[in-house]
Amino acid sequence: MQFSVYQQSHIGGRKVNQDRMGYCFTRDALLLVLADGMGGHQHGEIAATIAMQTLSMMFQMQAKPYIKKPERFLEEAMQQAHRDILAYTVRHKLPESPRTTVVACLVQHNCAIWAHCGDSRLYWVRRNEVLAQTRDHSHFEYLIAKGLASPAERSSHPDRNKLYNCLGATSAPRIELSRQAGLEPGDVLLLCSDGVWSMVPDAEIVQKLATQTVVQAVPELVSMAVAIGGPRADNTTALAISWQGADNAQGAGPNVISTQMLPEDQVSSTISNVSATLDADPFDEDAIEKAIAEINQAIEKSSQLLK
Repeated sequence: MQFSVYQQSHIGGRKVNQDRMGYCFTRDALLLVLADGMGGHQHGEIAATIAMQTLSMMFQMQAKPYIKKPERFLEEAMQQAHRDILAYTVRHKLPESPRTTVVACLVQHNCAIWAHCGDSRLYWVRRNEVLAQTRDHSHFEYLIAKGLASPAERSSHPDRNKLYNCLGATSAPRIELSRQAGLEPGDVLLLCSDGVWSMVPDAEIVQKLATQTVVQAVPELVSMAVAIGGPRADNTTALAISWQGADNAQGAGPNVISTQMLPEDQVSSTISNVSATLDADPFDEDAIEKAIAEINQAIEKSSQLLK
């Protein structure tokens, strides 16, 4: 496989960055994950981190060197992440379970398949066209589907942030799976939190992805969203790859990752392991601050381009 990749997260105007993103890859498979901890519930950043780590762990266990049943993997990994969040809640006797949205994409054999829960989005862009994007699990999107609201109201409707699906809630999540998508060289897959898509119009997102490299487009989209959001800007996070297809060492550019030489059993990952800190006493303020600091340090590290 060959692909270029870039990811970036900005805290915006919030006190804590509850967004998480990262990717893992073997010689023949690539997993992209983005989670957005829900700010209306305590410790959303913890739920997002657990989701990231569960998906990463299951990928590393099953990608030998690719995932045999990708649809089943994505659904089971997200359901397991949900159970892990609930188990954390019980273990630490939290008054309420932390919650998160999540979107994940598995790329292998020149095909992509993705799954999501909530309103973290994926866009599949080819040249200047969106071939597919996820549909938010929100009350507003439900109103659109029923003809009771207009897509033009997406940035202003009072129900635009009311979600009916996430990880960590008392009811089991409903994981929405895409169909397998055949990728062509130059295709771009963008995963982003609502801090991006709620601020930057889709046309602008597509234009930047179509005319710039992901190394240029991702930081520009994040900066634009933060600037538009101003002092009250939400956490803003984006992760994108530009697919280059089969390995061709002579055609690889300076920012292109080639997995051809990786051993079958090797996994590279930007998703850091902070599970030991997550098991600290949740009512110990020092432990909570330490956990948040370590998680944010992991985010800063994973924001750098892997070369």
